[in-house]
Amino acid sequence: MLAAERGAGANTLAAYRRDLDDYLAYLARAGIARDAVDAGTLRAFLADLETRGLKASSAARRLSCVRGFHKFLYAEGLAEADPSVAVSGPRRGRVLPKILSVAEVDRLLGVAQAAANDESGSGPARRARRMVCLLELLYATGLRVSELVALPRAAGATKERYLFIKGKGGRERLVPLTEAARAAMAAHLASVPDDSAWLFPADSDSGHLTRQAFARDLKAVALEAGLRPDRVSPHVLRHAFASHLLQNGADLRIVQELLGHADISTTQIYTHVLDERLKAMVRDLHPLMDG
Repeated sequence: MLAAERGAGANTLAAYRRDLDDYLAYLARAGIARDAVDAGTLRAFLADLETRGLKASSAARRLSCVRGFHKFLYAEGLAEADPSVAVSGPRRGRVLPKILSVAEVDRLLGVAQAAANDESGSGPARRARRMVCLLELLYATGLRVSELVALPRAAGATKERYLFIKGKGGRERLVPLTEAARAAMAAHLASVPDDSAWLFPADSDSGHLTRQAFARDLKAVALEAGLRPDRVSPHVLRHAFASHLLQNGADLRIVQELLGHADISTTQIYTHVLDERLKAMVRDLHPLMDG
C-alpha cells in the first residue's frame, strides 16, 4: 500500500519495515496475537521502547508506523477495530536542527576546492572535484542526500538554471542552481565516463555513490576544515541551506517548496530562525527602541 498508493521511496519502505518488524517481535515476546492487541498493548509497547532507551522522536516515529499498520488492517476488514486511535504519542521537545554558519560552510568548500586544485595526483583531485560538486549542489539546492547521490548524468550537462527533481512520494519540484554549482558540475562532469547513467557513478549495488560513502567522505573534509565531524553531515548542510535562506529574508512557504516538504509543519522546525529575525527587526526598526 505504501509503495503502490503513496509512492513511498525505498528508504521510507525500509524504515517502515524495520519499525514493523520490531513491533511484531515485541508482540511475539509478549505472547500477544495480532487480533488481541488493544490500546493497553500499544501503551506497553511504548513503555518498552522507553526502557530500551529510544528517544521520544524515535518512539513517535515507531508509533506512527504502528498506527498506519492498524489503520490499514481495519480499513481492509482484517481487524474489527483500530486499537491505536485511543493512544497518544510520547511528548517530544522542540528539537532544533543542527546547522553550520555561513563561515563554516565556506571553510568546508574551501578545503574541498583546495584539494580539487591540487594537481599532484589525478585520482585524489578527481575525488575532490566530486566532493566540491556534491557540496555546491547540496548547499545551493537543499536536496535530500538520497536525491543528490542519485542524480542522472544528464543533470550535470543541463543548460538550464534549475534542476527538475522527483522527490519523496513522487512529488516533483524545481530547484534553482547557483553559478558556483553549475561550474562545479561542469568540472566534475569531465571525469564522469560518457556511458555512465549517473552523475556520481560508483561501484555499488545501485551504480551510484551511496549516502553512507558521501557522509563518510564529508566527515573527512570537516576534519580538515577544523570542524567537529559529528557536527557535519549531508542532512546538516540541507538544514544550513534552509536556515541561511530564512536568515536572509526568504519566505517559509518558498523554503517548503525548495525542500520538497509536503506539509509546512515539517518546515516549521526552522521557525527559531524566524523568531531571531523578528526580534532583530523589532530591535532595529521599532521607533521606541532607541531609548
